[in-house]
Amino acid sequence: MTVSVCAPRDVPALVASAAALFAEDGGRRDPFMDTGWPAREGHAYYASLVENPACLCLLAAGGHLIGRLRPPDPLRPTAVRAVLESMRVASEHRRSGAGAELVAAFLGWARENAANDVTVAAYAANHGALEFYRAQGFEPFEVVLRHRNGWLSTVDAAH
Repeated sequence: MTVSVCAPRDVPALVASAAALFAEDGGRRDPFMDTGWPAREGHAYYASLVENPACLCLLAAGGHLIGRLRPPDPLRPTAVRAVLESMRVASEHRRSGAGAELVAAFLGWARENAANDVTVAAYAANHGALEFYRAQGFEPFEVVLRHRNGWLSTVDAAH
Protein backbone atom coordinates (compact mmCIF):
# COMPACT_ATOMS: atom_id res chain seq x y z
CA MET A 1 0.00 0.00 0.00
CA THR A 2 1.34 3.42 -0.88
CA VAL A 3 0.42 6.52 1.09
CA SER A 4 1.51 9.75 -0.53
CA VAL A 5 1.39 13.39 0.47
CA CYS A 6 -0.85 15.31 -1.91
CA ALA A 7 0.66 17.71 -4.38
CA PRO A 8 -1.38 20.31 -6.27
CA ARG A 9 -1.84 17.86 -9.17
CA ASP A 10 -3.59 15.45 -6.72
CA VAL A 11 -6.37 17.87 -5.76
CA PRO A 12 -8.95 16.35 -8.18
CA ALA A 13 -8.42 12.89 -6.63
CA LEU A 14 -8.69 14.41 -3.14
CA VAL A 15 -11.95 16.16 -4.09
CA ALA A 16 -13.35 12.93 -5.56
CA SER A 17 -12.55 10.97 -2.39
CA ALA A 18 -14.01 13.72 -0.18
CA ALA A 19 -17.17 13.80 -2.32
CA ALA A 20 -17.55 10.06 -1.87
CA LEU A 21 -17.13 10.48 1.91
CA PHE A 22 -19.79 13.20 1.97
CA ALA A 23 -22.20 10.89 0.13
CA GLU A 24 -21.36 7.67 2.00
CA ASP A 25 -21.12 8.99 5.53
CA GLY A 26 -22.59 12.44 6.05
CA GLY A 27 -25.29 12.05 3.42
CA ARG A 28 -26.58 8.93 5.15
CA ARG A 29 -26.22 10.15 8.73
CA ASP A 30 -26.81 13.91 8.72
CA PRO A 31 -30.02 15.29 7.20
CA PHE A 32 -28.42 18.74 6.94
CA MET A 33 -25.26 17.63 5.10
CA ASP A 34 -24.76 19.42 1.79
CA THR A 35 -23.43 16.51 -0.25
CA GLY A 36 -22.94 18.79 -3.26
CA TRP A 37 -20.41 20.99 -1.44
CA PRO A 38 -17.28 19.13 -2.64
CA ALA A 39 -18.30 19.54 -6.29
CA ARG A 40 -19.00 23.27 -5.85
CA GLU A 41 -16.39 24.39 -3.33
CA GLY A 42 -14.04 21.46 -2.87
CA HIS A 43 -11.35 22.26 -5.40
CA ALA A 44 -10.50 25.67 -3.91
CA TYR A 45 -10.83 24.40 -0.34
CA TYR A 46 -8.66 21.30 -0.75
CA ALA A 47 -6.12 23.13 -2.95
CA SER A 48 -5.60 25.60 -0.10
CA LEU A 49 -5.09 22.72 2.37
CA VAL A 50 -2.50 21.06 0.11
CA GLU A 51 -0.49 24.31 0.19
CA ASN A 52 -0.91 24.90 3.94
CA PRO A 53 2.00 23.66 6.12
CA ALA A 54 -0.40 23.29 9.08
CA CYS A 55 -2.38 20.69 7.09
CA LEU A 56 -1.61 17.19 5.94
CA CYS A 57 -3.37 15.81 2.88
CA LEU A 58 -2.71 12.17 2.07
CA LEU A 59 -3.89 9.83 -0.66
CA ALA A 60 -3.86 6.05 -0.64
CA ALA A 61 -5.51 3.40 -2.79
CA GLY A 62 -9.15 4.29 -2.74
CA GLY A 63 -9.00 6.98 -0.11
CA HIS A 64 -7.64 10.03 1.61
CA LEU A 65 -6.85 11.56 4.99
CA ILE A 66 -6.81 15.22 5.93
CA GLY A 67 -5.16 16.31 9.14
CA ARG A 68 -4.78 19.75 10.57
CA LEU A 69 -2.90 21.46 13.37
CA ARG A 70 -5.19 23.72 15.36
CA PRO A 71 -4.14 27.03 16.91
CA PRO A 72 -3.77 27.12 20.68
CA ASP A 73 -6.99 27.33 22.67
CA PRO A 74 -6.88 29.78 25.60
CA LEU A 75 -8.87 27.29 27.70
CA ARG A 76 -6.30 24.54 27.04
CA PRO A 77 -3.10 26.54 26.54
CA THR A 78 -0.67 23.62 26.72
CA ALA A 79 -2.55 21.42 24.25
CA VAL A 80 -0.94 21.22 20.82
CA ARG A 81 -3.83 19.74 18.87
CA ALA A 82 -3.75 17.73 15.67
CA VAL A 83 -7.16 16.88 14.25
CA LEU A 84 -7.85 14.04 11.86
CA GLU A 85 -10.44 16.06 10.00
CA SER A 86 -11.47 13.74 7.19
CA MET A 87 -10.71 10.18 6.19
CA ARG A 88 -12.12 7.70 3.72
CA VAL A 89 -11.09 4.32 2.42
CA ALA A 90 -13.16 2.97 -0.46
CA SER A 91 -15.16 -0.11 0.46
CA GLU A 92 -13.11 -2.40 -1.79
CA HIS A 93 -9.92 -1.40 0.09
CA ARG A 94 -11.28 -1.63 3.63
CA ARG A 95 -9.62 -4.22 5.87
CA SER A 96 -6.56 -4.10 3.59
CA GLY A 97 -4.47 -2.00 5.98
CA ALA A 98 -4.93 1.20 3.95
CA GLY A 99 -6.75 2.99 6.77
CA ALA A 100 -4.16 1.95 9.35
CA GLU A 101 -1.37 3.22 7.07
CA LEU A 102 -3.13 6.55 6.60
CA VAL A 103 -3.59 6.95 10.36
CA ALA A 104 0.01 5.91 11.07
CA ALA A 105 1.26 8.56 8.63
CA PHE A 106 -0.99 11.16 10.27
CA LEU A 107 0.20 10.22 13.77
CA GLY A 108 3.82 10.45 12.62
CA TRP A 109 3.15 13.92 11.19
CA ALA A 110 1.39 14.96 14.41
CA ARG A 111 4.36 13.75 16.46
CA GLU A 112 6.81 15.61 14.18
CA ASN A 113 4.75 18.75 14.79
CA ALA A 114 4.87 18.31 18.58
CA ALA A 115 1.15 17.55 18.91
CA ASN A 116 0.24 16.24 22.34
CA ASP A 117 -3.53 16.09 21.75
CA VAL A 118 -4.72 14.13 18.70
CA THR A 119 -8.44 13.87 17.96
CA VAL A 120 -10.92 12.57 15.42
CA ALA A 121 -14.70 12.91 15.26
CA ALA A 122 -17.06 10.32 13.80
CA TYR A 123 -20.80 9.93 13.62
CA ALA A 124 -22.10 7.93 16.57
CA ALA A 125 -24.08 5.76 14.13
CA ASN A 126 -20.93 4.88 12.15
CA HIS A 127 -20.03 1.85 14.23
CA GLY A 128 -17.40 0.67 11.74
CA ALA A 129 -15.51 3.96 11.94
CA LEU A 130 -15.71 4.03 15.73
CA GLU A 131 -14.37 0.47 15.94
CA PHE A 132 -11.59 1.32 13.48
CA TYR A 133 -10.50 4.45 15.35
CA ARG A 134 -10.50 2.59 18.67
CA ALA A 135 -8.24 -0.04 17.09
CA GLN A 136 -5.89 2.79 16.08
CA GLY A 137 -5.58 3.95 19.70
CA PHE A 138 -8.28 6.62 19.87
CA GLU A 139 -10.66 6.59 22.81
CA PRO A 140 -13.79 8.58 23.67
CA PHE A 141 -13.03 11.99 25.16
CA GLU A 142 -16.07 14.21 24.60
CA VAL A 143 -19.60 13.32 23.62
CA VAL A 144 -21.95 15.66 21.76
CA LEU A 145 -25.62 14.93 22.30
CA ARG A 146 -28.29 16.20 19.95
CA HIS A 147 -31.99 16.29 20.68
CA ARG A 148 -33.62 13.66 18.49
CA ASN A 149 -36.56 15.89 17.52
CA GLY A 150 -34.64 19.11 17.08
CA TRP A 151 -35.91 22.53 17.99
CA LEU A 152 -37.99 22.94 14.85
CA SER A 153 -40.55 20.28 15.81
CA THR A 154 -41.10 22.14 19.11
CA VAL A 155 -41.61 25.44 17.30
CA ASP A 156 -44.00 23.87 14.80
CA ALA A 157 -46.06 22.35 17.62
CA ALA A 158 -46.47 25.77 19.25
CA HIS A 159 -48.01 27.28 16.09
